[in-house]
Amino acid sequence: MALTPSTMAPLGMTAPDFKLPATDGRLVCRADFDGSPALLVVFMCNHCPYVVHLRAGLARLALDYQSKKIGMVGINSNNVQTHPADSPARMKEEARQAGYVFPYLFDEDQAVAKSYRAACTPDFFLFDQSRKLAYRGQFDASRPGNGLPVTGDHLRSALDAVLSGRPAPSIQIPSMGCNIKWKPGNEPDYF
Repeated sequence: MALTPSTMAPLGMTAPDFKLPATDGRLVCRADFDGSPALLVVFMCNHCPYVVHLRAGLARLALDYQSKKIGMVGINSNNVQTHPADSPARMKEEARQAGYVFPYLFDEDQAVAKSYRAACTPDFFLFDQSRKLAYRGQFDASRPGNGLPVTGDHLRSALDAVLSGRPAPSIQIPSMGCNIKWKPGNEPDYF
């Protein structure tokens, strides 16, 4: 398991479009969230110990902000040939067990991960109402084995700022986790 940091995409970047299948069989696209005051895109998967570590905190954050009408999606871009635990069938079970109230999408050709400059799981991208990147950083300082509680305080601070029309915190620490499992020959050039 190689520890990979977020690429820290440039703030102000426009949210790339996507149209991906969700675990419930429907297609979900960025435009589905046009009425939301913020859009949170989380690159994640089922097996990564860093995602598993914050799984309950991520589900709780989604529930806590549901009433504030934020748009939120989880996107799995892993190669399921080499990592079958991340297959769409397993994603469906993971979403149910974790209690995710947001669409969990599968990026089979990995084009969406590349368009967002995603590098790791988890990798967080928070866009404001105009769909400009306001935050790309860690969920919180908790990591598997470091003894710190999972609070989501970094991401929650950014969400609260964006929802109130203020800039997200200027200090943004890269998320860390497992690298996205790229298909052979599909590795991005932004590393």
